[in-house]
Amino acid sequence: MERQVKGEFEVKRSPQGACDLGDGAAAGHIRFDKHFNGPLDATSVVHMLAVGTEVEGSAAYVAIERIAGSLDGRSGAFFMQHNGTLDRGTPSLSLTVVPDSGTGELRGLSGRMAIDIVDGRHFYTFSYELGSD
Repeated sequence: MERQVKGEFEVKRSPQGACDLGDGAAAGHIRFDKHFNGPLDATSVVHMLAVGTEVEGSAAYVAIERIAGSLDGRSGAFFMQHNGTLDRGTPSLSLTVVPDSGTGELRGLSGRMAIDIVDGRHFYTFSYELGSD
């Protein structure tokens, strides 16, 4: 049965060295440290690679995030995969739980997360299922 939880998170951004993509191209590399509040009571570390194009408003990023803490009172950790694009100003974002990455009481976790930024505050909506392995 799918469940949905919502809450807020704080994020700290730390630029890292650029990632060489060859022929003079580079991806920006940024580390984010997050603290989730609410039914997802956890911390995470995210490493993101991002590129822009010559076309205004077009860019993309990929990231891997490790979230550790508790979800609805169950403790463990899991990985999330981020895939974001900006297509001439139109954004799309997909955040999904990496299959079979749940540990502890989060073993068998699957799901997806949406992020909303309102007036500088970050909010999450996490739709998930907790199956058995």
